[in-house]
Amino acid sequence: MALIDAADHTAEAQATPLSQRVDVRAHSAPMDPALLNDSLAGLSVKELLHKVLLEIFPGRVAVVSSFGAEAAALLDLVSRVDRDTPIIFMDTGKHFQETLDYRDMLIERLRLTNVQSFNPLETDIQAEDPNGTLWERDTDACCDIRKVRPLDRALQGYDAWISGRKRYQSSTRANLPTFESDDGRIKINPLADWDAEQIDEHYMNFGLPRHPLFYEGYPSIGCANCTSKPKPGEDARSGRWAGNGKTECGIHKMRFADNI
Repeated sequence: MALIDAADHTAEAQATPLSQRVDVRAHSAPMDPALLNDSLAGLSVKELLHKVLLEIFPGRVAVVSSFGAEAAALLDLVSRVDRDTPIIFMDTGKHFQETLDYRDMLIERLRLTNVQSFNPLETDIQAEDPNGTLWERDTDACCDIRKVRPLDRALQGYDAWISGRKRYQSSTRANLPTFESDDGRIKINPLADWDAEQIDEHYMNFGLPRHPLFYEGYPSIGCANCTSKPKPGEDARSGRWAGNGKTECGIHKMRFADNI
């Protein structure tokens, strides 16, 4: 299984850049998300991923995946363009065991060769969450230690990263663009305009396995302590941090929220 334990490492865990594996001419990558949104509008998701992975950001882009309820759709599409694409997974230490098993199964099923697992730093855990109960009193601080800081380390050396977010998932994502700015990087949401029906169709057409908790009523899956089943009529992410007035873990800064 091609899972790289990058717990205390940064860009050193990256595989050989794509630019060294394919014949890609030098590009002056447009770092203006508005320009990218305009110039690449109308492409299929696979065409968009080909542009992003092999032409615009060769060797300088990674996919960030939770290996959650809908993760296989994006990972499958990425694997059809380049299976060596870096896939970053935040191993928070709080995941459902089903998520870890599902991750391992998808790595094998999709033949992903460069899945990198980043853990929270042990020094951070000992200093700020030695008993593992920080989530009970401060979910933002827990997410910061276990997701935000590890992702900051994981993305060192990359100019862009790809997420699986979609507009239909919640009201806070309703205006999600395909390309957006994120702390000097470009963040790419290739499935932004896909809805649940399109996701289901992709799973069905390509025989992709679902996360086992999906069948138990979990349409969005994060850490075990902070994930519950949505109530009837609620959006897909309403079971995340339920009752806390929280909708995102902190790795997505919602720079487009002013337009909602």
